[in-house]
Amino acid sequence: MNFDALIQTIALAAIPVLFAITLHEAAHGYAARHFGDLTAYQQGRISLNPLHHIDPVGTILLPLLTLFVGGILFGWAKPVPVNFSALRRPKQDMLWVALAGPLANLVMALFWGGMIKVALMFPENYFAEPLIGMAQIGVTINAVLLVLNLLPLPPLDGGRIAISLLPHRQAFQLAKVEPYGMVILILLAVVPIGGQPILSWILSPLVTSFIQFVETIF
Repeated sequence: MNFDALIQTIALAAIPVLFAITLHEAAHGYAARHFGDLTAYQQGRISLNPLHHIDPVGTILLPLLTLFVGGILFGWAKPVPVNFSALRRPKQDMLWVALAGPLANLVMALFWGGMIKVALMFPENYFAEPLIGMAQIGVTINAVLLVLNLLPLPPLDGGRIAISLLPHRQAFQLAKVEPYGMVILILLAVVPIGGQPILSWILSPLVTSFIQFVETIF
């Protein structure tokens, strides 16, 4: 990718990437407060202001790097603090707090899918082409975050959801994986099979299927 194309892509990606990552975390905070945990609220993390959620590496550097070198576009924000023991029904409510982030990405993916539809209705408009480019990135980044976070690996949201749904014995065994979860995820992201990281083998077909699902709706 040449420099001019990279700058154009960054300009189009900035808004959808920033909000995909930060609204995901804000949704966790809103859900936690609803179910009784005020930790995020007391720390000022229940906010739609992206500045409250930006992580220099995960929100800025990593998305820029993936845009530059190619591959799956993804990143993260500063995790919203959740004290699960403070929830009114910790094991049951953990499900909804964990699910809130991926649901936010689902809503945003559908929103950007709608924006593509709107832009295509006015192809002669000056803003149609850049809006389509921005919206396509919006659908993609939200699809990646939705699928990635639903993997049943603590501390990802899918791991929390699995812990909430499993019987106590199995949930306890899965919860013990959490200290090693990010190490496992990093290994999956860098260890290749057939020239492609294992994580890409897992995510790519699921992300593609979800994007096709959004396209069929609009």
